[in-house]
Amino acid sequence: MISESDVLRPDWSAPSRVRAFSTTRLGGVSQPPWQSLNLGGHVGDNPESVTQNRRRLAKFIGIEAGHIGWLNQVHGTHVLELTLERLKECPDADASFTREKGVACAILTADCLPVILADRNGEVVGAAHAGWRSLCGGVLENLIRAMAVEPSELIAWFGPSIGPANFEVGPEVRAAFVEQQEESASAFSEQGARSGHFIADIYELARLRLSRAGVSDIFGGGLCTVEDSERFYSYRRDGQTGRMATLVWLD
Repeated sequence: MISESDVLRPDWSAPSRVRAFSTTRLGGVSQPPWQSLNLGGHVGDNPESVTQNRRRLAKFIGIEAGHIGWLNQVHGTHVLELTLERLKECPDADASFTREKGVACAILTADCLPVILADRNGEVVGAAHAGWRSLCGGVLENLIRAMAVEPSELIAWFGPSIGPANFEVGPEVRAAFVEQQEESASAFSEQGARSGHFIADIYELARLRLSRAGVSDIFGGGLCTVEDSERFYSYRRDGQTGRMATLVWLD
C-alpha cells in the first residue's frame, strides 16, 4: 500500500482545504520495468496493475477512484475544466482545473514538469503538464486564464522533474523560448552539453513564465527524476518506464 513516506507533499502557503502531492514510484504492484506504483495506462504495463495502483491512490487520498481526472496528455496547451459530469471522459488535454470539492486534477509525468496552482481563498485549483513543448506553447498561461483568478492571487508548486544537470536540448528549443521571452536565455547553458546543444533548467523556465504572467508565490523545484532512480520514474534515463502522478483537489 501507499504510505506517507511514498509521496511528496508541497511545502507552500496554500489554504488548508487545498490538498496536493506527487507520488513516487513506490507503493504499487507493477512489475519491472514499471515497478511499482505506475499510474500510466499508456506505457505497456499490465492494465490490471495500473487499475490496482489507481485504486490504491484513491484510497490513500480518500476520494473515489472515479473522481480523479486523468487526461490524455499530448504535449499541447489545451485546458479542461473538471466537473463530476466530465470525469468519465479522458480527453486530449495537458492541464485541468476545478472548483468542485472532491474532484482531483491529475498530471502524469516521468521527467516533464508537473505544476499545480491554487488560489489564496481555496476556491479553485489546477494542474499542468509542463514539458518543454507545452511550456513554450503557453500551457501555464492558458491555465491561469482559465482559472479566472487574478494571477497575483495564485500560488504555484513544482513537482519532481528532470533537473538542469541532465536536461540537454537542441538549439531550436533555446531559440523557441528566447524568442518569446529574452530572460529565458538565463535558463540555458552550454556547460556540460554536447557541441551545439544546451543544458536547460525547466524549473527556471517555468518560474519565468509564471512570473511574467503575474504569479509571484512559487514553491518547489530542485529535484531530479533522472538522478533519483529509487524514487522516480525517468523516461530519459530508462526509456520504457512508469508514470508518477501529481494531484491537487479541494477538500
